[in-house]
Amino acid sequence: MDRYPPPPSRRDVLRGSLAAGTSMALAGLLSSCGSRGDAPRTAGGDQWRQFKGATLNFISENTAPTAAIAANIRPFTDLTGINVKIVTLELSAMTQRVALDLASGRAQYQVVYADPYQVLAPYQRGLVDLRSLQADPNLPDLPGGVGDFIPTQLDAAGRFVDPQAIYTLPYDAPTMIWQYRRDLFDKYRGRMANDLGFDPTPGGDRTWEQYFKIAQWFNRNAQSDVKYGTGHQARQHDSLMNDFSNVLWSYGGDYFDNGKQVGRLGARDPGPCRLNSAAAIAGAEFYNRLLGIADPASKTWDWDGVGAAFRAGRLAMCPNWHEYAASNEQVMPGKAGYAPLPKGPAGTANMYGGTGVAISANTLPHERGAAWLFLVWATSPETQLADLKSKAGGGTPTRTSVYELPEVRAAEKRPSPMPNMLSAAAVRQAWQADRIGLRPKIPMWNECNTAIFTQLSRMLTGGASPEEAMRSIKSRVDRIVARGWVT
Repeated sequence: MDRYPPPPSRRDVLRGSLAAGTSMALAGLLSSCGSRGDAPRTAGGDQWRQFKGATLNFISENTAPTAAIAANIRPFTDLTGINVKIVTLELSAMTQRVALDLASGRAQYQVVYADPYQVLAPYQRGLVDLRSLQADPNLPDLPGGVGDFIPTQLDAAGRFVDPQAIYTLPYDAPTMIWQYRRDLFDKYRGRMANDLGFDPTPGGDRTWEQYFKIAQWFNRNAQSDVKYGTGHQARQHDSLMNDFSNVLWSYGGDYFDNGKQVGRLGARDPGPCRLNSAAAIAGAEFYNRLLGIADPASKTWDWDGVGAAFRAGRLAMCPNWHEYAASNEQVMPGKAGYAPLPKGPAGTANMYGGTGVAISANTLPHERGAAWLFLVWATSPETQLADLKSKAGGGTPTRTSVYELPEVRAAEKRPSPMPNMLSAAAVRQAWQADRIGLRPKIPMWNECNTAIFTQLSRMLTGGASPEEAMRSIKSRVDRIVARGWVT
């Protein structure tokens, strides 16, 4: 095993999302790099205190679990004597800064929030294979081992191509589910069932066609209570790709052959894009039709926009990330319900957006050990439970053992001190291997993603038919993949 894999080359970093506008910044950063000393270490004694006095820099997207950890970092410092400085940025800005840092040959940021698609896949060679640290007898073990992490999440967030290597520990787990106004479904269930001819109760047994009919029913029959039956995160943005993908997969379409494998473990060369298939075009036709009856503002919303509209009482239902349950319960306690997304002809799919925490391969040996202590602590069952309870943020756990705790089980019912757990029954189903939705984990995904949501937006605004949009995406993605990713 290569204990200290080489960092990515400058060419690695300058391709993809950083190709434009960053070479001058990179040159400045590289020229400013000087030698630096390693973190202090005291051999022997308490494993957790051996790097006392060290300072770690953790760069992260501005996410719920990082907000919770930032608000409660004192227990880690008390345990280890290590100071942690946390920098949070919007994801694209964070990715650029991480890429520059990995290319610099030095680790300004020892701990990295490694998004599987924007950091792990393109820059995997710049991250430490964590098995080397787990095997080090001088460092503490992971409580429960890697087997305590939810398996689909460990693969999707933590691995790339090699099914054995582990580059990140699963850190957060946002997943798209069906969010709905429970109070309105209770009020109108009988009428809807009579008018529609089926039980409208949300759940994975409902079909997308039934979802469409439910939304249409609310549009026509419940204007005194809610303005639109459904809303979507359909802005020309990453959010549009996420929203569409749930439908695409449920109709049997996919971005590439062996889509589940490419999503779960990743690929350096995924082969030709398959969005020109009959199933993919059928999914696009349905999605276009669904957006035709959705709140028109959907085309201006990302996940925050649709979440705010749902909390404001504008929508009867929407697909959105499950971690919005906490803000839903704060604004409209008891009124929201949560279920897996509907199924299509090929089944159901719920987009997973989780991420892991990694260690830069530019770290020096003692820095690397100190960073491992932070990863072990930050993903431990105790810290994940504290994050779940946190008023400052708090994502949902990535460890099976946390969900089995009696107090966490109890929090799945109202009144709940951990409101994200109200969506637990839905996400447990969504995380099953045959239901989890995993976008392609490939080095060139950022560029492919832009092509996808750009053409989808053309479709939604009438600039292209669903078939034209799918064929255009296929052509563009094939050209991107053919150029490859030089390593």
